[in-house]
Parts: sequence; C-alpha cells; structure tokens
Amino acid sequence: MKVGILCAGDREAAPFLPMIRDCVKTEKAMLAIYEGTIGNVNVAALFSGVCKVNAAIAAQILIDTYGCGAIINAGTAGGLAAELDVLDTVVCTEAVYHDVAAGILTDFHPWMETPYFRSDERLLQMAHMAAERMKDGHRTFFGRMATGETFICDEQREDIIRRCQPMCVDMETAAVAHVCYVNRIPFAAVRTITDSADQSSSGSFEQNCQSASRRSADFVKIMLQTAELS
Repeated sequence: MKVGILCAGDREAAPFLPMIRDCVKTEKAMLAIYEGTIGNVNVAALFSGVCKVNAAIAAQILIDTYGCGAIINAGTAGGLAAELDVLDTVVCTEAVYHDVAAGILTDFHPWMETPYFRSDERLLQMAHMAAERMKDGHRTFFGRMATGETFICDEQREDIIRRCQPMCVDMETAAVAHVCYVNRIPFAAVRTITDSADQSSSGSFEQNCQSASRRSADFVKIMLQTAELS
C-alpha cells in the first residue's frame, strides 16, 4: 500500500525529502509531490499550504492521482493540554473541527454519528510501536486534535478546551481526516508541539518549527519501519 504523507508547510515537509529514496518530483494543482520509498514503503509526500481547503485538496489528489491507500498528516501543532511541553509529540486518536457546528457533519453529508473522525486502528498500532522505539526522552501522547482556521490566542483556548477537550490544535488535521473518511481509507496524524499551554505565540512557532518538524518526520519514519516488520 502506498502511503501519502501530507504536511501543511514546506518546513514541515522538508525533513521527509532526504528520507525518500529514488525520489521523483511531479506537479499537480500547483502542488509538488515527491514519490519514492521510505524503507520498503511506497510514499508520496507533499506540503499542501496552510488551512483546511488546501489540506483537503492535497489529500484528494494523493488519493485520486497518486493512488495512496492511506494518509498520514504530519507536522506541528499548538499544545492545549496542560501536560504537554514543547517538542512533545501527539498522535491523533480522533480529530474534530473547533470552528464547524457538529450538525454540519451529522445532519448533512457525510451524515456521521458524531463529529469526530477516528484514526485508523492499524496506523495507531504502528504509532504505539514507534513511540516505544523513539529515543532521547522523546515523549509521545495519544489523544484528540482540534482543527480551525486561525492561530489560537489565550482568550480562545478555554472555549476550545471546554467544547472539544483536545490535546492540541492545528489548521488541517480534521480536514485531512474528513477526506479520508468519505474515501474510506486509513488516516492518522502525527504532530509535534511548537507552543504549549503556557507558551503560546507565533514567535514560539517560528522558534520551534524546525525541531518539531524533524521530530514528527522521525516518528513517521519509524512508523513506516514498523510496517516493514509486520
């Protein structure tokens, strides 16, 4: 099975590119897609651009044009859970929009039972195996991710926590999960924290983006290596 690796920004995708053997670059819909193998797993990697629509476009292209049978969304996130520190990694167990009313998903297409997009169980098993193999005191958490169209400021945090109870927040994960849900293909997300509940600013993101992106990429690489062993 070919795995799509979808990152929002170029800095989040950059650590993956040296990992891809026999890399071939093509373009579609103003996106650059890098195909090859990581270990023995066929992959197609790209950065979509920030926010939900860009991520959804990229996810559908990975499925329709590049034949991906699973998608892993990788990159960075802002921490909301009190136990998270900068450079901790969160693996998504389920994703939710914090800026879309639940009824939009349950009362209309795709008529979901709940507004939560569950991650694939097999990919979660691979993530648990990867978490056990990570070194250097790398902390991994498993939990809910919330997605919306803006950087979160302090006054928005409590409202999002109250309504969604997420571990972290970003601008793309639920959109990628949404596309995977309607296409009935496996989804997972791996995001490393750039700013925590007590350290929230765009400056923190800029300072920590490179290191956080590298950690997420290393984690996904180990996930794919576990696929080779299974």
